[in-house]
Amino acid sequence: MSRAQQYLLVALRTVIGWHFLYEGYFKLVTPAWGPDGQPLGVWSSAAYLRGATGPFASAFHTLAASPWVGTIDTLVAAALVAVGLGLMLGLLTQPACASGMVLLTVFYVSAIPLDGVPGPRLEGAYLIVNKNLVELAALAVVFTFKTGRIAGLDRLRGSSAHQSAIRTTGAAA
Repeated sequence: MSRAQQYLLVALRTVIGWHFLYEGYFKLVTPAWGPDGQPLGVWSSAAYLRGATGPFASAFHTLAASPWVGTIDTLVAAALVAVGLGLMLGLLTQPACASGMVLLTVFYVSAIPLDGVPGPRLEGAYLIVNKNLVELAALAVVFTFKTGRIAGLDRLRGSSAHQSAIRTTGAAA
């Protein structure tokens, strides 16, 4: 793999990580302030879950009405932050990718775009493929190429483990 390919894969991992991290951070620190200086309401997944239209819509609707929706909110936000940090730092990259793909899959199946027309609060018209699916595919690429071994704390951990094995056995592992 060329250096340019390696740099671009690590850059892809980093921007996906930033997206996850910021989404989680924003959900954790709300209420936040809007551009007009007015406080925004506390974030909750309840409205999102109530609006689910995918094949598991009834399960999402049940979650929205559950008394522990606040716990779900916290877990989702914390998972987004953890995945984002893992991807940005290249630390536990493979589990971070797998966790991110699970989250994106859940987000995608909650509202698979099948109508192909612009909807409220959407930047465009989606038919089958939306931003969640695109990011899921990109994260699958990051997962497949094990970008933590290219650059990041996983590379340092791997190098440290390799050096430790050499000292222990007295030979290259």
